[in-house]
Amino acid sequence: MKLQPELCGEQSCLHGKKALLFYASIYLLALGGGGIRGCVPALGADQFDDKIPKERIQLASFFNWFLFSITIGASLGVTFVVYVSTEYAWYKGFLISLSCSAAALVCIFSGKRLYRTRIPGESPLLSILQVLVVAVKNWRVELPDNSDELYEIESHKSTLKIKLIPHTPQFRVLDKAAVLPKGTEAIKWKVCTVTQVEEVKILTRMMPILLSTIIMNTCLAQLQTFSVQQGTFMNTFIGTFAIPAASIPVIPLVFMTLLIPVYEFAFVPLVRKITGHPNGISELQRVAVGLVLSAISMIIAGLVEVKRKHYINDHNYKISLFWLSFHYAIFGIADMFTLVGLLEFFYKEAPRGMRSLSTSFSFLSLSIGYYLSTVFVEIINSVTSKITKSNKGWLEGRDLNHNHVELFYWFLAILSMLNFVVYLFCAKWYKYRNDVSFDRENLIKHQANTNHGNVSASSVSRLQDIPLNEEERHKTSR
Repeated sequence: MKLQPELCGEQSCLHGKKALLFYASIYLLALGGGGIRGCVPALGADQFDDKIPKERIQLASFFNWFLFSITIGASLGVTFVVYVSTEYAWYKGFLISLSCSAAALVCIFSGKRLYRTRIPGESPLLSILQVLVVAVKNWRVELPDNSDELYEIESHKSTLKIKLIPHTPQFRVLDKAAVLPKGTEAIKWKVCTVTQVEEVKILTRMMPILLSTIIMNTCLAQLQTFSVQQGTFMNTFIGTFAIPAASIPVIPLVFMTLLIPVYEFAFVPLVRKITGHPNGISELQRVAVGLVLSAISMIIAGLVEVKRKHYINDHNYKISLFWLSFHYAIFGIADMFTLVGLLEFFYKEAPRGMRSLSTSFSFLSLSIGYYLSTVFVEIINSVTSKITKSNKGWLEGRDLNHNHVELFYWFLAILSMLNFVVYLFCAKWYKYRNDVSFDRENLIKHQANTNHGNVSASSVSRLQDIPLNEEERHKTSR
């Protein structure tokens, strides 16, 4: 079977076994990419102990350099690999990507003995499902007045080293999963521990933050789609060299690559002196900056499109491709703030056993944003085709010179600003995990204050079973 389809113009040549092979390869690529994006940030961040101040600062730097490495790779992909694919052959571009992936695999395995690795535990998804199922089963069960009566396993009875999380008053309905009726044996799917319930509560608190970043990723999807189309109606030459339209996304990547070192070595130390925050600004503040810049980027994108249409329709003149760099540069800065802020936020705030899952939330937001962009295009076309005199949607057809992409950009800008207001409420409502989880000594004090100085023997027993970290062991030995 010849794998390469025949040339057939605009019609689809993919059918039968060729179509099966093509779509299988696309889905395998998505599956592999999903595994890498979810695991690599958590693996890298696990090499730093957030209990040690120096390593805590290095952890924040890691996420900056992690994004830096992504932008370097993506820049090479949309320039060098695209050039090889378009000028020589597509299979050669894929061969380069395959070779780089193989080299990366060898590289990451060569350092296996040097990594700090965590002992595998239960699947976080299974633990979440257990809490939800048991909470539904216990729907009619009354909650005890004293949260100390909720079920918690003593860590010395657990096969895994578990850091206990104290009870919090939010989402009390989930506490029903930790109610153990008298005479009932404590087995899985019958009762969950307070720590299990609190882990689900932590993830639940993260959801509004996750949802309020989807619109920004929708804007990113539209920029990457329409900017490539705009590029085909613009002057793509630098001297005698023509820039392929598929390489247009390199513009924000270049800005991000240049600005990440500036952010790390100039911005963070300067702002740290002002705010006293070890990272300059908090993770949620970084995300907020990115959301504002993304809205500004969409406004400028609309203005650039107005200029492009004016010159090509009225003067038959193609403006330079580099006009796209204005809004692309701003969006690149926005992405730098938001993506790193989200990765660090989801990693730090998540329970230890759920960090790979939580760091995947950033890319979940990205994927939902891309799907939502398609929905928006369909809705906008459907609605505007009914209200315009020409009965044509803003984005209908391939001729951007007679469409209204600028209006769509401004629609996204308004939506982004409304989304930012919602985000402010979500960020204000959110409590950082440091406010609701405690170390051993602070937790005992918290329990004592809650019970007016009386700490139950079972509570003390549970707390004393929490494994010591390196610093605490050092203090104890002294």
